[in-house]
Amino acid sequence: MLGESHLNLVPPLVESGDVEGLAKAGQTLSLAWSPLNPSLAIFVTSTTPSDEHSLKPDSNDDQPIYFAGLDSVPSSERRLFITDTLIIFAAFQNLMKAAKQQEPDWLQSDQSLEVMRKLAIDYVNFIKECWIHASQPLLRRPEGPLQFSSEHYRSLYTCFSLFVVLYLAEPGYEDAPVGDELMEWLNTHFIEPSTEEGDHLSSLEHPWEDETFWPYLTRATLRGLSKASIFFLGILSRHPSEDLQALTKTLLPLIESQPRLQNFTAERDFAYASRRWSDKVKALRIEMDRVPEDNRYDAFDNWWDRLSDIVGILEGRAEVIKRVCGELGSDWKEVCAAWGVFVDVRLRRQDLPDVVSQVLDILPPDPTHLEDMIHAALFAGEPLKVLEHTSQLDPWLSAHLADIMEPLSLIEANLDEELSLRDFHILKYADYLHSDPALWRITVDYMYSCGEIGKLQADEILLRVPLRLREQIESNGRIQSGGIVGVLKDVNQTCLQYQRELVRRTVAAQTMIQEKDYGLAVPYCISAEDWPGMGRVVDRVLEEYISSGSTAFAKYASAIAPSVQELRNRPSRQGIFAHRLLFAVRYAHFHQLREEQEFQDAALDLLAIFSEDLAPKSWWAVLLCDSVPLLQHGPSLLFASASASELLRKLEEIFVRTSQGAGDEYLSVLMRTMHGSGEKEALEQLKLVRLALARYFARCTSR
Repeated sequence: MLGESHLNLVPPLVESGDVEGLAKAGQTLSLAWSPLNPSLAIFVTSTTPSDEHSLKPDSNDDQPIYFAGLDSVPSSERRLFITDTLIIFAAFQNLMKAAKQQEPDWLQSDQSLEVMRKLAIDYVNFIKECWIHASQPLLRRPEGPLQFSSEHYRSLYTCFSLFVVLYLAEPGYEDAPVGDELMEWLNTHFIEPSTEEGDHLSSLEHPWEDETFWPYLTRATLRGLSKASIFFLGILSRHPSEDLQALTKTLLPLIESQPRLQNFTAERDFAYASRRWSDKVKALRIEMDRVPEDNRYDAFDNWWDRLSDIVGILEGRAEVIKRVCGELGSDWKEVCAAWGVFVDVRLRRQDLPDVVSQVLDILPPDPTHLEDMIHAALFAGEPLKVLEHTSQLDPWLSAHLADIMEPLSLIEANLDEELSLRDFHILKYADYLHSDPALWRITVDYMYSCGEIGKLQADEILLRVPLRLREQIESNGRIQSGGIVGVLKDVNQTCLQYQRELVRRTVAAQTMIQEKDYGLAVPYCISAEDWPGMGRVVDRVLEEYISSGSTAFAKYASAIAPSVQELRNRPSRQGIFAHRLLFAVRYAHFHQLREEQEFQDAALDLLAIFSEDLAPKSWWAVLLCDSVPLLQHGPSLLFASASASELLRKLEEIFVRTSQGAGDEYLSVLMRTMHGSGEKEALEQLKLVRLALARYFARCTSR
C-alpha cells in the first residue's frame, strides 16, 4: 500500500507520551482536509470552542500548522515508472479516441484487440524492466534505496501478465484451450522446483536415495518441465528395481511426447492426439498394477506409490493432483494450471471460473496476501474484486487495469454523468500523483481522460499551477502573447490539447494580473466567465490605491474602464463582481475629475457613488475623507444641503457601528491608507470630516 496507517509529524506537535498534558491544558489536535488532494492540515485547538477567548493563544508564539499527505511523494525511481508508463497510457487513449469515430463494435474487432493486447504487453514488459532494475544490488543504483521494493514490482508484473493471459488472448485464440498458457505463466513467475534442488540431485550418484528426489520429480512432471523429468527418469535406469526400470522405460517416451497445443495447427488434431496419448498412459497404469506388492519398495521409499502419483497426474486425476499439490506445499494456482494441462486439456477461459471455485474450496487464497487475492479474482473472472484488491496494492495497477477493462466490457461504462468505475480508479491514481504538485502535467493527463468530473478537477489543478512569472520575466524579459515560456507555456499547451479554452483564458488573466496588465486581465476573465477572477482583478486595482496612491490607481482603473460597457451588453452583469468593477471605474473617474479641477463634477460623482450604492462599506470612510476638500471648496457650494446630509448620515453610521464593534467592516481600508494606524487614529481622521460638514452646513444657512 502507498499510504501509511499513521502519520508522524516532525518536529512533533505533542511529545511522545504527553497526550495527558495536552488534555490538561484544555487542548486537542484538530485537522482539516484539503479539497484538492488527499492531504490535511493538523494543528492544536482548544477543547472548549464555545468560549471565544479560549481560542486565542496565551502568548505571541507562532502556532504551528502541519501539512501532511496520506501518500508518499513519488521518489526518483517511482517517478520514472510513472512518466514512462504514461506514454503507453496516452497511446491507449488515442485508440479510444479513434474508436469514437468508428462503428460501436469496432473495439471488439481483431484489429483493435490486437492493438490493446500489444499495449498491455508493453505495460508488462516495462514492469518487468522495473522489477529487474529494482532487484539490482544497492551498489549498482547510485540513486540510493528504492521507494518500492523489487517484490512490489514483481507483484505488479505477475498480476498484469496474468491479466493479459486471461483477458487479452491473441485475436483468434480467445476460445482456444488455456492450460498451456497458464502453466507457462506459473513457471515464469513462480519457479518450482528450484534450480538448486536439481543441481544438488544431479550431483549424487544415487539421487533416488535423497528425500527430495521424488518430490522434485513429481513437481517437475506437474509443471510440465519435460527436460528435467526425462533427465531424472533416465537416472532411474540405474535403480536396483527391475520393475521400476521397466516402468520408467515406458514412461520416458510418454513424458517426451505429451501433446502441446502450440505444436498443432488445429485444435481437433490436438484433441485427437491427446486422447491417443491418454490411452498410452492408461496402458502404463495397467502395467504398474501388475507389479507385486513386495516389489514396490526399495531400501528408502515406496517407489511404486511415488511413481503412481506421477502417473496419476498424467492420467489427469483431479483428486491426485489436489493431494499431491497439498503434499508439495503448492497452492491453488498450481492446481488450476495443472488442471488445464492434465485434467481437461481443452479447458477454455470462460470455463476456468468453475474449476477455480472447486479448487478454492480446498486450497483457498491467502487473505493477507494482496497479490494472491488478485490472482484468485483474475482466475475466477471477478473484475470488480480485481480492482478492489489492486487499488490496495497500488493505485497505478487498478487505474491501468480499469482503463483496459472498460473497452473489453469487463466493467460497465457509465454513459450518463455519474462517475464510472474506470474513472473512479483513474482519478484515485491521479489523486496519488497530485501528492507531488510537480507532477501536475501527468496528473491532468489522467484526469482529462475521464468524464466531466475528472475534467473539472483537472481544470482546478491547472488554475492553481504556480507560474513563477517573476523568474521568467527576469530571465526572458516581459512575457507577451506569442512569446510565453516555461510553466505558463506548458499550461497553455495543455489547455489547447484538451480544448479547455475557458481555463486557458482564466490562466491568461492570472498572468496579466501578475504583470499588472489589468486592462487585459478583465476581458480575459469576462470571456472565460470567470466572475470571481474578475473580482480578484478589481481588488488588485483597488489595492493599487492603498499601496501606490490615487494617481497610480486612476491609471490602472482607466485601463479596465472599457470592460464596463462589455458587461452592460451582457444579459447578466454577474452581481457583486460587476458592482465592484463599476465602483473601481467610477472612483477612478472621481479622482481624475479632481486632478483636472472639475470640482463640481467630482462632487456629483462622489454623491452618485453613494446614492447608487456602488461603494463597499469598507470604502465609505475613504470616500468621506475625499469629500473634505470639496466641502471646503469656496466660494461656491458644491453639494446641496440634502446631499451633505446624506454624507453626514453615512458618517454617523460609521461612528455608531464602530462603537458596536464593527470597526473592521467600516475602517479597514482607511486604516491601511494611513499606513498601520489603528481604529482610534481612523476615527480621529473622520472627526475632521464631521468638522468639515458642520462648517459646510453653517455656510449653507448663512446664504
